[in-house]
Amino acid sequence: MTILRPPASLGFLELERGLAPGEKPPQAHPGSLLNPATYDFPIIIETVEGAWADRVIRGDPSLELAYVAAAQRLVERGAVAMIANCGFAIRHQAAVAASVNVPVALSSLLLIPTLLRQLSPGAKLAVLTADSTHCSEDLFGIDDAAERARIVVGGIEGGKLLENEMQRPPRRTRVSEIEDDVKACVMRLRKKHPDIAAFLFECTAFPLVSPVIRRMTGLPVYDTVTLSRMTFTSAS
Repeated sequence: MTILRPPASLGFLELERGLAPGEKPPQAHPGSLLNPATYDFPIIIETVEGAWADRVIRGDPSLELAYVAAAQRLVERGAVAMIANCGFAIRHQAAVAASVNVPVALSSLLLIPTLLRQLSPGAKLAVLTADSTHCSEDLFGIDDAAERARIVVGGIEGGKLLENEMQRPPRRTRVSEIEDDVKACVMRLRKKHPDIAAFLFECTAFPLVSPVIRRMTGLPVYDTVTLSRMTFTSAS
């Protein structure tokens, strides 16, 4: 008897969106993290029960079991690696990685130690986040104080994207609104820190505007789509 195995896929741990059972989410923007057309490999998605954006961003430890359960469902469905649709899910990185036997990379913030080593010692890495008030240094994986000083953080709190995402259910944000938020943050950071040599986007909505920021600054921009492609390619 032939046993049909699910195709090797990249799994995504999705935020709670308040959808009714069987209700399909709206189509993700072209080029976004959860749009299948963004990749040349299959993706599968599992919602983390109760993981509303406000709870994940603020760091609710009670979500850990829900993240683990959703990760295990992804593996059962054929995920050979997994990502999360919110960089603040890095707080659950260790628990999820310990619960499954596939590579787990829940946040682009995991790239920080590697990116710092790619840059010259005097250069800075700019981390752009949805909410800088909750993007604390303990999420960076850097113990050395001198290395931490090379990381500058900017957030879009007060902008349209975060306002919409913090609703229950969240409201859809136009790409132009995301672009406006991110551009303004980039300009503020570069004015204050002219020695920035690369950008890392924590927020999983920001890949939509990564090409724009690369053209605008002439600098490397890393995001969760970068991490997604690398993680799947390495595991498949």
